[in-house]
Amino acid sequence: MINKVILVGNLGKDPEVKRLESGAVVAKFSVATNESYKDKSGEWQNVTEWHNVVLWSHLAERAEKAFKKGGLVYIEGKLTHRKWQDKDGVDKYTTEVVGKVARSLERKEEGAHQEQTQTSSAAPSGNDELPF
Repeated sequence: MINKVILVGNLGKDPEVKRLESGAVVAKFSVATNESYKDKSGEWQNVTEWHNVVLWSHLAERAEKAFKKGGLVYIEGKLTHRKWQDKDGVDKYTTEVVGKVARSLERKEEGAHQEQTQTSSAAPSGNDELPF
């Protein structure tokens, strides 16, 4: 069985990064993807889908430095669903993409040093290279 999601889109906001008591680091942000199609009358329509993304550990730390609102990003990970109760005891649900690979697709400025943002949440294995 496979649970794999690939997103290429723009960040809706800067990543919100938290450092937990356990020492873990988590980043959350939204990514917008766009699709265009012709409707029945031949007019072009644009549809934007918003995706909640979660990154952990060094991925979260790198996203905090390199990802900015509006920036183009590549995210590869798995789709997850969570349930929790709000302060009134009402069940709430959310769907998120937990990233395993995250990369900024923004062009580097000439002469500027930019940290590589592609990485994996596991130890480097050589299998995390993107075919770009």
